[in-house]
Amino acid sequence: MRIDAYEDPGPPERRGGWWYLAWLVRRQWPRCLAGAVFASVWMVLLAATPYLMARAVDHGLEPGDLGALAGWTGAMVAVGGINAWLGVLRHRTMTKVRMDANFRTVKVVVGHATRLGAALRSQVGTGEVVTIGVGDVQTISASLTAVGPGVGAVVAYAVVGGLMVSVSVRLALVVLLGVPLLALVIGPLMGRLQGRETEYRERQSVLTARIGDLAGGLRVLNGLGGKGLVADAFRGDSGRLREQGYRVGAVTSWIQALGVGLPMLFLALVTWLGARLAAQGRISVGELVSVYGYVVALGWPVAFLIEMGHQLSRGVVAARRVVAFLRLEPPRDEGTREAPAEPSVLHDPASGVRILPGRLTALATSHPSDATEILDRLGRYIPSDATWGDVPLAEIPLAQVRARILVAAPEADLFAGPLGDVIGAADTYLRGAGNCATSHNAPADATQQPVADELAHLSALHSAAAEDIVRALPDGLGTPIEAQARNLSGGQRQRIRLARALLTDPEILLAAEPTSALDAHTEATVADRLRAARKDRTTVLAATSPLLLDRADVVHHLVDGKVAATGTHRELLDTEPGYRALVARDGEAAAEEAAAEGEPAR
Repeated sequence: MRIDAYEDPGPPERRGGWWYLAWLVRRQWPRCLAGAVFASVWMVLLAATPYLMARAVDHGLEPGDLGALAGWTGAMVAVGGINAWLGVLRHRTMTKVRMDANFRTVKVVVGHATRLGAALRSQVGTGEVVTIGVGDVQTISASLTAVGPGVGAVVAYAVVGGLMVSVSVRLALVVLLGVPLLALVIGPLMGRLQGRETEYRERQSVLTARIGDLAGGLRVLNGLGGKGLVADAFRGDSGRLREQGYRVGAVTSWIQALGVGLPMLFLALVTWLGARLAAQGRISVGELVSVYGYVVALGWPVAFLIEMGHQLSRGVVAARRVVAFLRLEPPRDEGTREAPAEPSVLHDPASGVRILPGRLTALATSHPSDATEILDRLGRYIPSDATWGDVPLAEIPLAQVRARILVAAPEADLFAGPLGDVIGAADTYLRGAGNCATSHNAPADATQQPVADELAHLSALHSAAAEDIVRALPDGLGTPIEAQARNLSGGQRQRIRLARALLTDPEILLAAEPTSALDAHTEATVADRLRAARKDRTTVLAATSPLLLDRADVVHHLVDGKVAATGTHRELLDTEPGYRALVARDGEAAAEEAAAEGEPAR
C-alpha cells in the first residue's frame, strides 16, 4: 500500500464532481477495497459483542453455568482484541486513501496548470487556484471516507438488522426503517449544504485573490494613498465571506445535531419496545441486553453514515471546482509549418518593428505596456500577425517557438529552492525537453555535466552582474531562496531573473526592462556584459535607459505603439526631439549616479 507522490496520476475524470470522486477510488481500488473490508468487519464485530453478551447471560449467568460464562466472556475479550487490531488497520488504510487522493489531486491540478502555461492567468484567477490547492484538495480527500467507514456502516447496519430478526421481527423493522427516516430528514439539508458550500468557496477564492493583490501592491498603494480604500473593500469582502461561513455552519450544525439526536431517540424507542417485549416474556433477559447492545452498536454505523453524507456533499462541491479547472484548455496550437531553419527576421506588422537576426535591438517608448505587448506578440503569447522569416508565427508549432524564442518578463515567477536550482530550473527543463536553446558547450560526457552546469551558472551570473549576490549569501548557490525571492532585494531579483534567462541561451531573447531596478553603475556593467554574452545572438530589450540604448545596434522609437523612428541611440538623439526628451530624464539620473560612483557618464 505504498504511496508514491511522484508517480503518474493518470488522466483525470472531467465529466463531473461525482465522476471525479469515483476516479479517485478506481485509481486505488485495492486500497479502497481493503479499507471497506477492514471497516465492515470492524463494525460487524462491534455488533457481535452484544450477541456474545446475550449468550453469556442466557447460557452462563442465568443458569449459573460458570464454564459457559467464562467461555462466552473469553470470546468477548478475543473479539475485542481482534477489533482493536482491525481498527488500527482500518485507520491506517483510510489515511493512505486520503493521502493518495490528496497527492493525486495536487498532481493533476499542478500538471494542468503547467500545461495551461501563460494561458492560466487569462482563464482563472490566482485566488481560485489557491483555494483549490489549499481547501478543495483537503475536502476531496476527506470525502473518500465513504469508501471505508461508509461501506462498513451499510454492511454493519444490514448485519444488525439480521441479528434483530432472530430476536423480534418488530424490532428489526424499526431498526431497518431508521436509516431511511434519517435520510428523509437530513437529505434536504445535504442539498442546501452543497449550495451554501459552493457560494462560500466562490467568495473565498475572490477574497484570496484580493489578499494577493493587496500584498503584492502594498508599497504602491501606500504611495498613492489608496491603502485605506482597498482595506475597506477587503473588509467588506471579508465580512460577506464570514456571513456566508455562518450560513454554511448553520446547516452543518443542524446536520450534526440531528446526527446525534435522532439516533438517541431511535435508541430510546427500540429500548422501550424491547423492555415491553421482555416484560411480556416474549424475549429473554439476555435478548433484551443484546437488543440494547445492538442499538448502541448502531450508533457507530449511523454516525458514519451521516458523516459520509456530510463529507460527500462537501467533497462533490470541491470536486466540481477541480473539474471546472481541469476543463480549461490552452489556445489550440494549429501550427503546421516549420520554423525557419536559420536565424531570420522577426516582424510585427502592428507596430512596424523588425528584429534583425544577430543584433541587439532596443524598443524605447514612453508607455512600457506598448513595448511589453510587442514582445508578447513576437513571443507568441498573444494572437498577432507577427512573422518569423516569411512564416506567420501563428502557423509554427508552439513547441518550436518556445524552444528558440524566450520572453523574459520583468515579474517572472521565482520558485523557492536553492539559488542554483532557481536559476537553472528553466535550463534543466529545456535541456530535458530537447530544446535547441540550451548551452552550445554542453559536454558529451555525462560525468562532466555537474561541472559544466556550475560553470554555466557562474557565466550567467557574471553576465547579469550578479556574482556579488552569490558571494553575499552564506551557502552561495546552495542558499535557500524563498518563493518570489522575497529574501532578496528588488535589484537582486531582477539580476537573478536575467541570469536565468541568459543561462537558457535562447536563439532569440526578448526582455522587458531588465535593469529598471538597478543603480547606474550596476546597470552599465550589465549592459556591457549582456552585449558581450549575446554577441551574434538576437536580443530585444524594451528599455528607456540611455546606458542600455547606447549599447544597442538598433533602436526603435515607439509612439502610440508604432515605430516613429529607427536608428542608433546617438543618431536618434541628434535627429528626434521626441526621443531625446524620452531618454533625457533617465540620462540625467544616470549621469548623477555615475558621478557619485566616480565614473564618467555615458
